[in-house]
Amino acid sequence: MLGSALILFVAASTVVSCSGQNAAPAPSSPGTAGPTSPTAASETPSPTASPTPTGPDLCGPGSAINFDPAAFPESPKIDNKWFPLTPGMQYTTTGKVTNAEGATERTVVHSVTGLTKVINGVKTQVMWDQDLSDGELVESELAMLAQSKDGAVWLFGEYPEEFEAGKFMGAPKTFISGIAGAEAGIAMPAQPRTGTPAYPQAHAPAVGFLDCGDVLEEHKRVCVPAGCYEDVLVIDERNPLEPDAGHQRKFYSAGTGLVQVTAVGGADQETLKLVKAEQLSDAGLKNINQKAMALEQHAYQLGKTDYAKTPRAELATETSGSK
Repeated sequence: MLGSALILFVAASTVVSCSGQNAAPAPSSPGTAGPTSPTAASETPSPTASPTPTGPDLCGPGSAINFDPAAFPESPKIDNKWFPLTPGMQYTTTGKVTNAEGATERTVVHSVTGLTKVINGVKTQVMWDQDLSDGELVESELAMLAQSKDGAVWLFGEYPEEFEAGKFMGAPKTFISGIAGAEAGIAMPAQPRTGTPAYPQAHAPAVGFLDCGDVLEEHKRVCVPAGCYEDVLVIDERNPLEPDAGHQRKFYSAGTGLVQVTAVGGADQETLKLVKAEQLSDAGLKNINQKAMALEQHAYQLGKTDYAKTPRAELATETSGSK
């Protein structure tokens, strides 16, 4: 919290112009990694999302992507024990980013919207993340995720807008599964266990994105401002394409999700801790739905070679159950 996006999943990247940043659309290269491959299902995939043979082991032996759109339900429901995403939930993490220039205070707000969006033949859940450095917005991102029928949570794409000194700088790290060679990957395995192969969390060669996850520890106890958690899973995360970009460990609590991020290596050393997890009111959910829709509208104007080729997001959930 991709972390960027997510973010739950991805570290913030260097700002460059967004013009001419994407290659022409390429055939999709569907995927799941190693032991968490979805099983076949009855859903009929779209003509542009046909499965292809298993590709290379991107993150080490047994980590090839083998994505099948038929392995996902018609509507997204993400209730993975370690990565639950309920519309209307909002998670706030705070911490620091330290590099050669010093340290900055960082706050990331992850909001699960009530929007769904079809990516590469799969209907996904839309998240909206805001990343602030010393109180100033540096990134606003849409992330699209879905859970396969076997329980693995997949990342299908990201649209991260970047800002500097309050000025919009572009969205150079956008990727959409099935376009320009980008492939969906596993944000969280269905049953994460130590000793299993590493897995690609997504692969987008046009923008140099390849996050690899590896289950490092289980049943840890972690205390953060939001509370103490007894059953915590530790994921080691790195990008082999950019070894200096950052090496992190992310801590996931059963039933809650991401509670802590620590730095292992890289030029930017990032640490984050969960300070608040709350169910928004109906009015709060309406607000984040509107903000995410506005961000998507901007994405359609800018992302002619990627985002604009996707069906528009739809409003699926308007009430959060909390007044």
